[in-house]
Amino acid sequence: MNDAINLNGTDAAIEKMSQYGLCKRIIPCLDIKDGRTVKGVNFENIRDAGDPVELGSLYAEQGADELVFLDITATIEKRKTLSELVHRISHKINIPFTVGGGISSIEDVYLLLQNGADKISVNTSAFKNPDLLNGLSREFGSQCVVLAIDTKQEEDGEWYVYLNGGRTKTETKCYDWAREAVERGAGEILLTSKNNDGTKKGFALDITQLLSTKLPVPVIASGGGGSVQHFIDVFTEGKADAALAASIFHFKEIAIPDLKQALQLHDIKVRL
Repeated sequence: MNDAINLNGTDAAIEKMSQYGLCKRIIPCLDIKDGRTVKGVNFENIRDAGDPVELGSLYAEQGADELVFLDITATIEKRKTLSELVHRISHKINIPFTVGGGISSIEDVYLLLQNGADKISVNTSAFKNPDLLNGLSREFGSQCVVLAIDTKQEEDGEWYVYLNGGRTKTETKCYDWAREAVERGAGEILLTSKNNDGTKKGFALDITQLLSTKLPVPVIASGGGGSVQHFIDVFTEGKADAALAASIFHFKEIAIPDLKQALQLHDIKVRL
């Protein structure tokens, strides 16, 4: 347990601001299945979106701040994220990128970092074995450890954690797990709303704001981005540190340079 972490909301926000700066990040996400980029709606109805290396290179050229590559079936199919793909990506892309999917040990992370990944993302494996977060943080530093949380708001109004690519419901509340994960060493939270994912109707602002204001680590909002206004909302109302999207970039509905210029016009600081 990291006793140095202060989970008081106000103090956490101030500390986070000084540590990570004021610029908001735009992060394209590339879901990988069988070596191809794919995209679905509410985690279903998957369709092909192109070669991940080519897409990632394009986004880097357009001004993306970071990239996230997620092998969406690695955990389900009990296989490891392909280090070969990570190696190809690292030789084509000059911005930081995170890799996730099927990561369950320090050895897995060593392999991915050696092949060029900057950060790794864990989800189901960390929930089932929370000590993994402690071990990864000690071995590689918390800045390398991203905890991905798939969450869904149920009829009782609470947001619950889902596992295995959003397929398996737990009885654990999203904020409770996020808080524990940060205490154990997670340096960033990638928060995906199952309710919003792929709908292009906007991000889940309430749960994003809760985590962003209460936790002393950056929160990446994911799920639902479909317009420039949605990004404005998630940065202003949701207080997110970064916003992640997939299909709007893959299918050229919003260009990253245009998005960043619009954010700047709304006094949201971004790297141009």
